[in-house]
Amino acid sequence: MTDIVLHNYALSPFSEKIRTTLGLKRIAWRSVDVAPLPPRPLLAALTGGYRRIPVLQIGADIYCDTNAILPALERLQPEPSLYPNDCEGLARGMAFAWERAVLIPTIGVLVHYIGDALPPEFIKDRKEGFLGIDISKPAMAPELPHHLQVLHAQYSWLKSALAAARVRGHDFLFGPTPSVLDLACWQTTFLLRKNSPPEVDVLAGLQGLEAWYDRLAAVGHGHVTPMMPEEALAAAAAARPAPVTHLRPDGDPAGLKPGAAVVVTPDDNARVPVHGTLVAASDAQVVIHRHDSQAGDLHLHFPRLGFDVLPA
Repeated sequence: MTDIVLHNYALSPFSEKIRTTLGLKRIAWRSVDVAPLPPRPLLAALTGGYRRIPVLQIGADIYCDTNAILPALERLQPEPSLYPNDCEGLARGMAFAWERAVLIPTIGVLVHYIGDALPPEFIKDRKEGFLGIDISKPAMAPELPHHLQVLHAQYSWLKSALAAARVRGHDFLFGPTPSVLDLACWQTTFLLRKNSPPEVDVLAGLQGLEAWYDRLAAVGHGHVTPMMPEEALAAAAAARPAPVTHLRPDGDPAGLKPGAAVVVTPDDNARVPVHGTLVAASDAQVVIHRHDSQAGDLHLHFPRLGFDVLPA
């Protein structure tokens, strides 16, 4: 069986979201530890320059962004479902909205506690190549009251939704197992609680989430073994992309046809364009082909939410 490989690093909250999903689905996987900031030359050979983490690799199929990775894992291992009780549309949409609304305020509060320990090169990269904002402690400090307001408001509805779920006998938002919305809310909460003193619960409005948080933490990461970047690159070079069976070749809502040269770019941050040839698309996902001199022929998978897909 082809290895399931996650390119990730420990502090990445989006990596934690996928690590927990792998644990939930009891999928054995290989972990490639990557640097928190570029250059990552061997990973860039697989992704065409896409620079966000994590990246999931299955042979010569490369999944960029957690919103492409989660559906791939659901197809690979349908149970337990990430969409319990037919919640897929609502859970996916709200998960996307949560991450867009909460990530920067979460970083703002986290920097309040650990900002003095952040390496200057990390701060420089996040300002110039990734987030486009200065996350140094002095720069973020004036925004702390605003960031706390955002978190209190967001956690207020989450706590209300979890209380309603408990009335129905559910441990999580939509059922007895975590949904993609639970995982989205978990990963930013994990980032904050893992790296801040206990007082952050009161400061940011997290009180009342402890039992839900502990249930997700208890899921763990499943069976994981380390892998070197060179091994992952060799695995891609030795494989061929799998046939795309979950998307129609002519399903692009903008009318792009298979074989068209396209460029795929994140629409919010880390806006590094990835060039390739369209394989198949839908209103939810897109697959492109690219050839790399080291990695060979690859299929790169992206979500449509959060990405621009345009003729090259």
